[in-house]
Amino acid sequence: MNLIFSPQSWLQRFPKQTRLILVTVAYGLAAGLVAVGFQSAMNAVYHFGLVALSKQSPTNFLVGSLILMVGAALFVGWLLSSFCPEASGSGVPQLKAALWKDFGFVPARVIWVKFIAGVIQIGTGSSLGREGPSVQLAGAIGSNLAGFAGEPKHRRRHGATTGAAAGLAAAFNTPLAAVTFVLEELIGDLNSRLLGSILLAAMIGALVTHAVFGPQPAFTLEVIREPSWRAYMLVPVVSIFASLVGVAFQKSSLKLRLSNRRNSRTPPWMRPAVGALICWALGTFVFFKTGRLGVFALGYDDLSDALAGKLAWQIAALLLAAKFVATVACYGMGGCGGIFSPTLFFGAMTGIITAGIASFVIPIQADGVAMLAVIGMSSTLGAAVRAPVTSILIVFEMTHQFALVPPLMLGALVSQTISRKMLRRNFYDALLEQDGHDLERFTPPRDLTAWHRQSVSALANPTPIVLESLHAPTVEEVISRHPYQAFPVMDQGVVIGVLNRIEARAALKTGHPPLLQPVVVCGPNDTIKQAEQWLVEKGATVAVVMSPDGSRVSGIFTLHDLLRAQLAASDSSDESV
Repeated sequence: MNLIFSPQSWLQRFPKQTRLILVTVAYGLAAGLVAVGFQSAMNAVYHFGLVALSKQSPTNFLVGSLILMVGAALFVGWLLSSFCPEASGSGVPQLKAALWKDFGFVPARVIWVKFIAGVIQIGTGSSLGREGPSVQLAGAIGSNLAGFAGEPKHRRRHGATTGAAAGLAAAFNTPLAAVTFVLEELIGDLNSRLLGSILLAAMIGALVTHAVFGPQPAFTLEVIREPSWRAYMLVPVVSIFASLVGVAFQKSSLKLRLSNRRNSRTPPWMRPAVGALICWALGTFVFFKTGRLGVFALGYDDLSDALAGKLAWQIAALLLAAKFVATVACYGMGGCGGIFSPTLFFGAMTGIITAGIASFVIPIQADGVAMLAVIGMSSTLGAAVRAPVTSILIVFEMTHQFALVPPLMLGALVSQTISRKMLRRNFYDALLEQDGHDLERFTPPRDLTAWHRQSVSALANPTPIVLESLHAPTVEEVISRHPYQAFPVMDQGVVIGVLNRIEARAALKTGHPPLLQPVVVCGPNDTIKQAEQWLVEKGATVAVVMSPDGSRVSGIFTLHDLLRAQLAASDSSDESV
């Protein structure tokens, strides 16, 4: 008798639909637990570290917080650069890349590196959010559990997406927003066939949070009765200002991040410590001025006070300025943490400031101030993430205030308009583009028929390396400078074949002329279905796309690229509950 337990063989005893439900429950439960564990560990580090130091003498706080924050960031920088660079930053774009480029496969090392690095960096005070680490951690858990259950590497998308939904639901106790975030941002399709599985996993993630922390919302507000017409008049104004803050945050963070990546003088392991040092300087300055710790870590205590009307607008302005710069520094310098919590903080402070200044002209009641703070939260988040349904639902679920829904909808409309006018892409897509991902080729089609109708330009690499000479020195230089496996060869403006890297190396070694592989030549308006047929008929593995006038190669794709995209388009139909 075989005593070794095999999850795959055990699952095979059940019908297909039952198996899918069982694994979804497992993904949701595991992801919810890891998100709750991450939150608990981070809160413990924060309270036993910075909060405890804040109750000691000014000298002890100053020296202790400096050693704690910078030392922790140095350790995190070493951990990320040595073991798992893809665990840095938010984690949401990295998970999105894994979903669409690697079919949901996430290496197991992401789990332990992201957990340790996120807990240490955010817990010791760096101004970053917990949603990104929670989503990436939970998605990685789901992906690896899928492998444990017998799923091959190219069918892990179900585990990764359902895990991400459960993780975000557990992190903020917002299951509806978790569902829409995964559909809007990670998948890009509100009608995805994975909707049933994502709903189930998000529900389980929320139940895990309820079991550990209780069913209370993330922020407690006094019941907001009907705000006055004066407050409603200020909703568009707050939305505009809060959206502009979100736009400025995205541009500043990405600019610093890009500058950092081009700067070889500062080693990667040291960069998070530079961000932590800037955050420490600003945070201690604000603390000694106001007695508040809002610049550090999540800043939720001061955010709660702002929503409860316990924060003067002048202090809110100081907190906004300091936390904005601190977060840009921490994120742009490669720290490990997300952007949800900081953008919510920015938005709330913007609402408080706007209400405070407006009160010199028109009286604003407490209900109106709270409403404007909440509208600011949704607008700043919506402008950066550009997921309008999520930005409405996450704030609504965090506060449980039904009276806020109409102004939240108006704020979402304003924030999306401003964001789309001022930014080419949302925060996460801009990060992927900065990392060299071609987003037009990045996300696969939603169904196979639509995919076949697309032009070949949607699949092709738009920057091919073309050989116009087969002389040995030219070939050797090209293959040494570029990592590609196939190089189109042109002779007098005509594509005559493709040189394979292996064949090129063999030819250079033996000195014989390289043998060229057959190639399919497509026009920019030919469809992918036509290209498939030509590849089969000619027995080729590479296709090149010519420019409209036929004078140059404008793109190249391989049979591997085609199969990968086609599999991504078709396999999700089997992954729905």
